[in-house]
Amino acid sequence: MNNRNEELKQLISESLRERPNSYLIQQLFDQFPTTAELMEVTEQQLINIKGIGMSKARQLTAMLRLAKTLNVPPYEQSIIRSPKDAFDLLEPEFRFSTTKESFICLFLNTKNKVIFKETISIGSLNATIVHPREVFRAAIKRCSASFICAHNHPSGDSTPSPEDVELTKRLVDAGAIVGIEVLDHIIIGAGNFVSLKERGLM
Repeated sequence: MNNRNEELKQLISESLRERPNSYLIQQLFDQFPTTAELMEVTEQQLINIKGIGMSKARQLTAMLRLAKTLNVPPYEQSIIRSPKDAFDLLEPEFRFSTTKESFICLFLNTKNKVIFKETISIGSLNATIVHPREVFRAAIKRCSASFICAHNHPSGDSTPSPEDVELTKRLVDAGAIVGIEVLDHIIIGAGNFVSLKERGLM
């Protein structure tokens, strides 16, 4: 078990007032051996483990959500100068999203400072459905000068799909009409990313 899992195991043990080597804790980590799996666990999955009722399940999922949130860096004052900057900012949030695609936008001011981050859509294992109107509604609401969109590929392969390229072109065209520039679309895999801007795909 790696250090991250050991820390999480200790946190869960203390939260449930269980010994780290207790039957309940062992069962939990046997069924969900990776940090990513634990971060995505549901109350229904938890109550199937002997010794975990609804109360403990709710306590655990709330604690895991908090742990996930604390692992994500603050966005305020972040300035995006390159695709790598956007990746570094978003990768911790996508790190545990191994079962669903999420489409997130970083909305920027005229100096490329992040003014807001918003999850636009959460999809299935291999697809997320995004419509330009949802993206630009959020961009206009935040008075954005520009934005960077990003989504993850749960497979770990950050190669853009034809659908990714098509969506990006639709967003760029819509941005030209409303006067809000789409700076980039970043596809995030397992510790890697592809910038459609750098690839000349937008």
